[in-house]
Amino acid sequence: MSTATDTTTPAVDTTPAASPEPEARSGPSRWVLVVAVVVGWVLLWLVVRGQDTLQLAGRERTDVMRWLGEFRDGVIASRDTNALVAFTGAVGEGIRTLFGELQQVFSLPAFPRPVPQIGWLGVVALATWAGTAVANLRIAVLVAVTFVSYGVLGYWEQGIDLLLVTGLSVAAVVVIGMPLAVAVGTSRRARAVITPVLDAMQTMPTFVYLLPVVLFFGIGVSSAIVCTLVYALPPLIRIGGYGISAVSTSAIEATDSTGQTSWQRLRKVQLPLARTTIVVGLNQSTMAALSMAIIASYVDGPGLGEPVLSALIRNDVGASLVPGLLIVLTAIMLDRATTAASERAELAARGRGLRGRARTVVLGVGGVVVLVCVYLSRTYLPLAAWPETSLGRDLADTLDSATDAVVGVLGGAGEALRNAISYGLLNPMQSLLAESPWWLAASALVLVSAALGGLRAVVPTVVFGTGILLLGLWHSTMLTLTMVLVATVLVMVIALVLGVWMARSRRVDLLLRPLLDAGQTIPAFCYLIPVLALFGFGRFAAIAAAIVYAAPAAIKLVADGVRAVPETTLEASRSTGTTSWQEITQVQLPMARGSLALAANQGLLYVLAMIVIGGLVGAQALGYDVVLGFSRSEEWGLGAAAGITIVLLGLMLDRVARAAADRTGGRVDARSRFTLPRRLSPTRT
Repeated sequence: MSTATDTTTPAVDTTPAASPEPEARSGPSRWVLVVAVVVGWVLLWLVVRGQDTLQLAGRERTDVMRWLGEFRDGVIASRDTNALVAFTGAVGEGIRTLFGELQQVFSLPAFPRPVPQIGWLGVVALATWAGTAVANLRIAVLVAVTFVSYGVLGYWEQGIDLLLVTGLSVAAVVVIGMPLAVAVGTSRRARAVITPVLDAMQTMPTFVYLLPVVLFFGIGVSSAIVCTLVYALPPLIRIGGYGISAVSTSAIEATDSTGQTSWQRLRKVQLPLARTTIVVGLNQSTMAALSMAIIASYVDGPGLGEPVLSALIRNDVGASLVPGLLIVLTAIMLDRATTAASERAELAARGRGLRGRARTVVLGVGGVVVLVCVYLSRTYLPLAAWPETSLGRDLADTLDSATDAVVGVLGGAGEALRNAISYGLLNPMQSLLAESPWWLAASALVLVSAALGGLRAVVPTVVFGTGILLLGLWHSTMLTLTMVLVATVLVMVIALVLGVWMARSRRVDLLLRPLLDAGQTIPAFCYLIPVLALFGFGRFAAIAAAIVYAAPAAIKLVADGVRAVPETTLEASRSTGTTSWQEITQVQLPMARGSLALAANQGLLYVLAMIVIGGLVGAQALGYDVVLGFSRSEEWGLGAAAGITIVLLGLMLDRVARAAADRTGGRVDARSRFTLPRRLSPTRT
């Protein structure tokens, strides 16, 4: 899965740094206040438990849900008269037409031909040549292996369709995102307007996009591409805008002295100097686009996500793992290719890699080979269509058997873990949140927000909490919030243990960091496959998948923050005879609290996104309500209300976490879902 080890900018600066010592404050610690609020909450809960929980009974629906359902019906009825609906319908039809033509070129029979215009041999040759042209020979080999894997395992059509959807989405991202990135990078006013929109887009879990997009663009590839576009757009805007704004003022002033216009400055100075950063933004957008593969299949989007989803519905783990692994391989290919493309010019300047005349000769000869392969693939049927193969099914059966064996060994431990967390943490917290009267839970959440982040946290809690209350899904929101908080706590426990270990041991860092990088490259939905095999359907499966999805980013942030503590500070503490435990708890973690706060914020948002997807595997709560809105047209109002509620909950949690982090002494910009590579971090350039 593509997904990604994601996260942030200045809009993008996530480079951990040792936090300054906080100013001395009088009064009790914030955590003392939080504990006091919780204790009082529990005491009142014991008295009024189960009253006014606002749980909807059966098919009961609120006025807001009914109004949303009527809105949907009105949109459908006005397809021929409403200008907006007509426009989106035309755009959707244009996307379907373009995609259909590309399919006939690369993946589907082009009538009257029984095969595509370019067969598999030509496509593999073209892709391999492109990998050489934009990156290097190693990437070309990776590209060839990936494409051949599609055919060998029996998923050629779906693999090519996935790349077509991703390619069209990324092309649209570049067309729309680059002008906005330029605006963000060159205008404070534009940045002030665009940034809040990006906040909402990236705080909103991806699954929530589907309901409104399907309403206006219809089921199929058009909705898949629009959803992917919305999710993949912010990284390019944020990172590209940051790269443009970070261009040295001395370079700009030197060229301004020649009398250049703003357009000339942008074209000749800012864009060239920000090229590497912009390519990184393109890399992140590509990974984000690919991570939508399986989610888009829920609206009949073509690609490898379709067989994954259908196999998951049948609970066929082996059949879902094979296309899931191909998605991961595709993600690795695109990630490595775009990264290598961003580094090629720099490496060539250092005299490394294929360059100069040798590069020209290789590309020229390769171009001739490509033309020959394209001709052959158009002429000979075996070179145009992959022969039938059972290798994919055999591999699925093998993986299924291996999964059963692993589950047989770990099943007891998995059940024990599930029971321990469910009975020890999840059930008590759910009982407190969901079985408290709404006014008690709301008041307690406001007080906890005040203790953690002050007025900056109270205002969004009140505003967004009121919105959640008015939408009529308070009880489902509390169920979702319970799973989010439990998963976030577990993510931070894991991040603290592994992050500190990585920071204090180079060997551990070298071992774990590639695994974390891979974990952030895998699309989110793919985590559900092994988790479902081990834990079965239900809320704990959603929590476990959320932990696996969110942990890599949090671990890396903690590790980088702890490692950033100055060595002189550590030497001073060691001179006083501190133990390793004292050094960690009294020096490194306190000084890295800004990074810890950022890790908690990012972990929380990642968890929320995955918990919502967990509605597909029986996690109930808001995610299930969204799924119900998809599957039954009469419940569209419920699904839409649940989607809006998820957005409000995400914004509320994000703002509270950021306010708490700011009070801690760490600067958090947790709106984006990507991590700026350290070599491009503002404090390291």
